[in-house]
Amino acid sequence: MALKDLTIDLEKSGQRPVFLDIAASIVGDIERGRLKPGDALPGTRTLARSLKVHRNTVDAAFHELTMQGWLVSEPSRGTFVARDLPTAKPGGRSARPRTPPTSVDAETVTGPLPPSLRVSDGAPDPRIMPRVELARAFRRALTGPTFLTDAGYGDPRGAPALRTALSGYLSRERGLAASSSDLMVTRGSQMGLFLTAAAIIEAGQAIAVETPGYPLAWSAFRAAGARVIGVPVDAGGIDIDHLARLAEREPTLRAIYVTPHHQYPTTVTMGAGRRLKLLDIARRHGLYVIEDDYDHEYRFDGRPVLPMAARADPDTQVIYVGSLSKLLAPVVRLGYVVARPDILTRMADRREAIDRQGDLPLELALAALIEDGELGRHARKARRIYEARRDILADELHQTLGDDIAFDLPRGGLAIWLRLRSGLSAETWAANAARAGLIVSPGLRFALDAANAPEAFRIGYANFHDPELRRLVTLLAESKPKVSL
Repeated sequence: MALKDLTIDLEKSGQRPVFLDIAASIVGDIERGRLKPGDALPGTRTLARSLKVHRNTVDAAFHELTMQGWLVSEPSRGTFVARDLPTAKPGGRSARPRTPPTSVDAETVTGPLPPSLRVSDGAPDPRIMPRVELARAFRRALTGPTFLTDAGYGDPRGAPALRTALSGYLSRERGLAASSSDLMVTRGSQMGLFLTAAAIIEAGQAIAVETPGYPLAWSAFRAAGARVIGVPVDAGGIDIDHLARLAEREPTLRAIYVTPHHQYPTTVTMGAGRRLKLLDIARRHGLYVIEDDYDHEYRFDGRPVLPMAARADPDTQVIYVGSLSKLLAPVVRLGYVVARPDILTRMADRREAIDRQGDLPLELALAALIEDGELGRHARKARRIYEARRDILADELHQTLGDDIAFDLPRGGLAIWLRLRSGLSAETWAANAARAGLIVSPGLRFALDAANAPEAFRIGYANFHDPELRRLVTLLAESKPKVSL
């Protein structure tokens, strides 16, 4: 496009960085339809000369918009408006509010940083979720015929529209051949784990879990009456040989719970060999496999690994648990379970005792976001943002903490598993950090047996902006305890 066709409004107040003004103006032109998907933007040198700003300022604006998914950079060709954006009507109202297209507001970028930081275990950033699109879809659901004409309670398995949309989504994205009758929608994956255990495990029977692992899953299984038995995790995921021995000697073992795509908390991806061996153990001993694929969308290097549920033969009983909360925000409580219809029936019976149905308007809204492609667009944008934040955190950790820590750069997910060098106590370090204003969880939180707690931290990075990530590492470095001899 010609430079004269691009509208750039620069504020003179200095209340926010100039690159944010440039970015917001470009987004405004996209929203009004003056810039269309696939349109080329002027070069950074040309635009910087026209605006009388440094070229690095324009570079920063383009980089921010590329990370947010508004623009794409093509080597040797230039920068273009992302082709997967919906086409806006020229001169029409903006599809999004005219605010800086960043994951934090300008005050956070330019003003003082918060006095304390609470490090999550891998939560997404709610500041980048498609709030406007979700709100619009929610309003349509509230005023639509499904909501207004159905005076009774809904299906405890979830809204048929969402189950149908999820069926297509999981088929396209994860290779799962699951019809809507094979799906149950829950209030987050936590409810899904509890209902699954309650449906397949009788009181006193056992379930094998990874350790270190996900403590809230253990709580759900215990609440359902199961005994939880730990199986160690190594650099390749769950220890298959240990699991095989457990299956041979434990007559009450009923199920195996695993997080193979990005093991929680170590982020390790289980290889094909171990997956096949695990499925073989389950088949030979008549065990259920509960596969928790909590952050499948976040794979930065290479394509996501297909779930075990997509490859298991009919004789292997794999129950697949997923979440939309990790894709949007923790406050959006939507998970789902893929299982045989008879298992889902038992789950629905138990759900009705505590929760007759889910949040119907929210479920209908999410169905709409899936069907119109908005959820997929958000996933692509989020991947770009989170990969950049992962790399920033990794660089800061290497430069600041050096030999005191070690980690494998995760190929996906929303957290880094930070191992401490010998002699450093994760609990002492976490206590020091808390006094300095940094809340971080030591390896003890993820251990089934305190005596075998790893000296490590799980550092969630997705919900932090760049300055917050740097402050996180600075506080961590300042809190380092003395090495035990």
